[in-house]
Order: sequence, then C-alpha cells, then structure tokens
Amino acid sequence: MTTGVEGRGTGPIKCVVWDLDNTLWDGVLLEDGEVTLRPGVAEVVRVLDERGILQSIASRNHGPAAIEQLERFGLRDYFLAPQIGWNSKSESVAAIAKSLNIGIDALALIDDQPFEREEVAFSHPQVLCLDADEVARIPEMPVFMPRFVTEDSRNRRSMYMGSELRDAAEREFGGTSDDFLATLDMTFSISAAAEADLRRAEELSVRTNQLNSTGVTYSYEELRAFTRSPDHLLLVAGLEDRFGSYGRIGLALVERGAEIWTLKLLLMSCRVMSRGVGTVLLNHVMRLARDAGVRLRAEFLPNDRNRVMFVTYRFAGFQEVETRGELRILESDLDRIQDPPAYLTVRTG
Repeated sequence: MTTGVEGRGTGPIKCVVWDLDNTLWDGVLLEDGEVTLRPGVAEVVRVLDERGILQSIASRNHGPAAIEQLERFGLRDYFLAPQIGWNSKSESVAAIAKSLNIGIDALALIDDQPFEREEVAFSHPQVLCLDADEVARIPEMPVFMPRFVTEDSRNRRSMYMGSELRDAAEREFGGTSDDFLATLDMTFSISAAAEADLRRAEELSVRTNQLNSTGVTYSYEELRAFTRSPDHLLLVAGLEDRFGSYGRIGLALVERGAEIWTLKLLLMSCRVMSRGVGTVLLNHVMRLARDAGVRLRAEFLPNDRNRVMFVTYRFAGFQEVETRGELRILESDLDRIQDPPAYLTVRTG
C-alpha cells in the first residue's frame, strides 16, 4: 500500500530509502542468520542509480552485520548515509535528508511494515511511503522517471561519495576553514550554456529548491530558446577540486535590456554552499553588467525555503527598489563587486 501521497508535492524523488529485513532481502538478519536478496531488488537499485536517484538505508538492525550482508550482495556502495540502528524510522529518514542536504519532500521510503510506513507518514507527510511489494513497479512510476538522464545524473552518487571524502578530510584537518578550502585546489568555471548543457540546466532548475532565487523552473525548450535569444544570457557554472568534479552546480538567466539587465533566475546547488563559492556566479554577472555600462536588477520571489538567496543578494549589495505583488525587485549599484576567494581559481569562457 502507498501512503504519504496526499501530503507531498509533485516534484521528483531525489532519494529512495530502503528498509532491509523482508524488504531489500527476504528474512530477518538477526533471527535467521542467513537472508536472501529479494528477486528484482538489485535491478531496481541499479536502475535508480543510473537515473541519478540517490539511495540510502533506514533499518532497525545491527549495523556491522547489516553492512557486511550488503557487501556480500555487492550493493554496499549504492547506499549513502545509511541509518542502521534502533532509532525510529522517522528519525532515520530525517537524518538522511539532513546528511544529503536535500528536502525531506524529495524522499521515498520502502518498507514492508505498515506500522513503520504510517509512523513516517505521520511525522513526515511529505515522504512517499511504499510497501515492499511495490518494488517491481517503482521504475515505471513517474516520480522515479526524470525527464533526462544527464552525465551529472549518472555520476551523482560518485559526486556524493567524493563529498563524503571531503567532509572526512575536513574533520581531520587541524586548521581554519579557509585553510582547508585552500587545500582543495578548487576551480570554478563559468560559461554561456551550450546545447550539451541544457538538459542538466533543466534538471538544476527542477531539482534546486532551497537556493533558487524565484522558485521558477524552466523546461529544456525554454532554456534552449534563451540561448538563441540576443536579449538573454544563460550561464552555467561548474566546480571541481582534487577529489573530483561536482558537475554543473549553478545557473543564471539574465534578460538584457538597453539600459537595465535583470537577473531572472539565480540558483546554486546546495552541495557547494559550504565551499564558499555561493556568490562567485553572481559577482561574475555584476562584472558583466558593469563592463556593459548598464544597471543590474534581480528578481526575488520568496518562499519557505529560499531565504538564503535573498541574503546572498543583500550580501552582494543589492537593495530592494520595487515590489510587484510578492515579487521583489532588487538592484545593485555595482560599486562593490567582491573578488573570488583567494583559494579559488575562476575560469570564464
């Protein structure tokens, strides 16, 4: 039985959380000693992974024994931030969302126990809760079918694993945060969006909620039209360091008027905000406007999740000059444009 549907939005699922006993495998590990992988589960795990959907574990179990069993099945590396212990499922689901830095409304739980599904649905009605008997049909459910599967999608799990390595290295580092960031050899790239970028650009628009200045999403077709319009500039940003690539992590859409440019959209992936690069793309647009001799405005539409973007604009010197209903129009005098952090190499082209 599916539960938790009424309370969640229509957005795509970004992470599937699996129970273990009688869900991912048949049997109860601590009672039976030996368990067998449920038919079709491994294929569903691999399909979701190929589509860029993250996966984790929420199981009442003995951690080391459960991890050892996952390794025997050859599935351990598919699961990020596993929560295996004796906490409630609702606590485990919340911990996974926090660890992966994604909204809890982008999670689905698969569990054979009605009580566990109901407990999660009560605490987190945004979570899609599925019975283990529904596993076979998961690949055909619309919320698990992204419109495009991009290179970034296929590499998403490895990107998160790289992030775990970075976090571990930072915990072991003895210096300041800036000193640690200097050890990463980070390169931030900014370029006009090419045809090959548009599928990922749509994905960024759809997936990014917390750091989206307006919450507006754009389709591949709309973004493609912007790249061909002389009145618009669509920029994409990427980031890489010594641990690997973060992929495409930023998007800016500028409407270019004769005297005023307007930032219609600015968004950044949540995964990179802790790297001190949140204002790099914005400052690049500010330089372009200054060099073109025009004023720069930005549209900001507040919601319950994107206040960080308003703070980003204010930190960059933008002031509110107009309101249109809930839409706020901000403007920068372009007198104060921040240089990139010293630990960061910026490449434009």
